[in-house]
Amino acid sequence: MPHDTPLIATIVAGLGLAFVFGALANRFRIPPLVGYLVAGVLVGPNTPGFVADASLANELAEIGVILLMFGVGLHFSLKDLLSVRAIAVPGAVVQIGFATLLGVGLAWLLGWSLGAGLVFGLALSVASTVVLLRAMQERRLIETERGRIAVGWLIVEDLAMVLALVLLPALAGVLGGQPQADDHASLLSLPASYGIWGVVGVTLAKVAAFVIVMLVVGRRVIPWVLHYVAHTGSRELFRLAVLAIALGVAFGAAKLFGVSLALGAFFAGMIMSESELSHRAAEESLPLRDAFSVLFFVSVGMLFDPLSLISNGLPILATLAIIVVGKSIAAFVIVIAFRYPIATALMISASLAQIGEFSFILAELGVGLKLLPEQGRDLILAGAILSILLNPLMFLVVDWMKPWLEARATKAAPPVEARPIGPATEPGQVASVVAAPEKEDGPPPRTALTYHSILVGYGRVGSLVGAAMKEADLPFLVIEDADKTLAKLKSDGIETVAGNAASAEIFSAANPEGAKRLILAIPNAFEAGQIVLRARAANPAINVIARAHSDAEVEHLRGVGADTVIMGEREIARGIVEVVTGAAVVAPVKAET
Repeated sequence: MPHDTPLIATIVAGLGLAFVFGALANRFRIPPLVGYLVAGVLVGPNTPGFVADASLANELAEIGVILLMFGVGLHFSLKDLLSVRAIAVPGAVVQIGFATLLGVGLAWLLGWSLGAGLVFGLALSVASTVVLLRAMQERRLIETERGRIAVGWLIVEDLAMVLALVLLPALAGVLGGQPQADDHASLLSLPASYGIWGVVGVTLAKVAAFVIVMLVVGRRVIPWVLHYVAHTGSRELFRLAVLAIALGVAFGAAKLFGVSLALGAFFAGMIMSESELSHRAAEESLPLRDAFSVLFFVSVGMLFDPLSLISNGLPILATLAIIVVGKSIAAFVIVIAFRYPIATALMISASLAQIGEFSFILAELGVGLKLLPEQGRDLILAGAILSILLNPLMFLVVDWMKPWLEARATKAAPPVEARPIGPATEPGQVASVVAAPEKEDGPPPRTALTYHSILVGYGRVGSLVGAAMKEADLPFLVIEDADKTLAKLKSDGIETVAGNAASAEIFSAANPEGAKRLILAIPNAFEAGQIVLRARAANPAINVIARAHSDAEVEHLRGVGADTVIMGEREIARGIVEVVTGAAVVAPVKAET
């Protein structure tokens, strides 16, 4: 190679091997992220052959975390965040405390100091942003109540870790470590002379200042910039503006206010969500978001030494038990204590049963301060890798346990008082706020409709189709997973099934066996294909209408059994031709109504 190009080599090797092993994992019905982790192990320093630049990989992975949290913020409002504060704040604090105590106990058994135990326990207490959000997105849970609780919980954990990262250098001497030398000036570094409470006060003041700046200044500046760029008509400039805002706010938050990059990006997305262009912003950032989040898993795999499974077998198992079992039980008990349904408790338990990026940062800081032995860092890395690998299995276990636990809870519950009915729909019924989450999380009731249409998705296309069917008095129901859309549909008197139509339980509630027609108004052709296959298995005679954006998507959907596939671009062209030639000018208007 004529030039030394470690960045290009790291990206090519990381993405190339991630694709190969991700495809293999998918072929054997294993989550692709397992393949990404294996790719990281192969390009890491602990296996023979090519070794990628670990420092570059970590920085690329950090961009993935920023873009992912930015995307979550785009679908998350301040109102959503405040709505779950009653459980997210105490829940995250108690769970962090419990996991930290378990870590201190294991450290004591291994003969480490109290300071080492505190760092070790804190590192085991915080979940990975990327893994949790990936799990939420794959299950289309981000916009549900369960998703809001999980994201709110994650935000509180991030804030707690920011505080821990600032406090540890100031407390290193007290805990038996070595105070960190201030090798370079930074706006984040706080002198130990401030004292413990001084450091805490300054840190909280910085976080509060960041939130105020974002709510007061960001709320006006960010939407204004987006609208200005949109009016230029340049898609390239709009995409650049979205990325510049996401990365710029995240970097500025870290350098000026001491807030984590992920948290800064989340607030940038949340402020941008108030703009009418937020949907377009989410679409523009999606490709880079996916690519860089893959590099995160590759960078995690690079840190793993397979031989440590032999040299530290029992300590690794104990560490893994704290992460997967200890944290899960704590989260489950906390959510149940707040009177949320079992489905919510199980989902949050599974989401938090892993560790990631903050754990690595804490481990490195602990080793640098001479608080944590290098064995502790190895245990944290091994625990992270194994817990990320096992996380998809946790969700399978949750799906298996949910019906059994709910059946036991139903038998144990008193007949009336402990099972209050939901919001009043008939005379004599009493509304209950406590019952609302259970109604949302329980298995959806099967519709009584027959010979009806099932409309999947109620976005820009689905809402027009639904309005036309309602006007024509055609019986139909809508399968949708966005809470705001569901609320509007219910207020309009349209029957709904809440959830992802690709789920067997959700789709079955729409009575596909008795349906006349299935209309797929969602833009994702691969997901639509899964739903078509499920519909054909339930009712071979059902008439399936789908939408597509390319010839390849048309062929895919026809191949899996769709009767009619309408490609948007082709219909636009047909409408233009009709207007130009003067033929059937009224037809597009009739079709809309």
